[in-house]
This record gives sequence, C-alpha cells and structure tokens, in this order.
Amino acid sequence: MIRSWIWGTGIFPWRIGVFPWLLFIVAIELVLKGIALYRAARNGQKYWFIAILVLNTLGILPLIYLLFFAKKRKK
Repeated sequence: MIRSWIWGTGIFPWRIGVFPWLLFIVAIELVLKGIALYRAARNGQKYWFIAILVLNTLGILPLIYLLFFAKKRKK
C-alpha cells in the first residue's frame, strides 16, 4: 500500500513516481529564477525583477535574462 502510494501506481498515477522528470524541471526552474531575481535586484533592474517574479515561464524568462540582459560582474 505505501509503496504504490509513493511510486504512483495506485489510485493517483500523477504522483512522484510517474513524473520524476517533472521534479527535475521544477528544480532547475527554481534555481534559474532565484539566480535571475538575485542579479536583477543587485543590478537595480526593477522591471526585470517584477517580470521574473510574476511570470512563470518554466525557466525561459530567467534564462533569457541571465544570458542576454544581466549585467556582467566587475572584477
């Protein structure tokens, strides 16, 4: 009973066992979003910060920001 509940083979097949790749995607999205929010806040880019915070684009918007619009660190 417990095993079928954990791996999603019971009544609710959408549980963690059926979509382990979904957890991976969500984890990557959260990491990208956190880094992008941090950089936007440190760079004073208020509009980017709000857009990244409000819009959920599965990591696409934070990735675009980090690659093309984030200011590079000065060494």
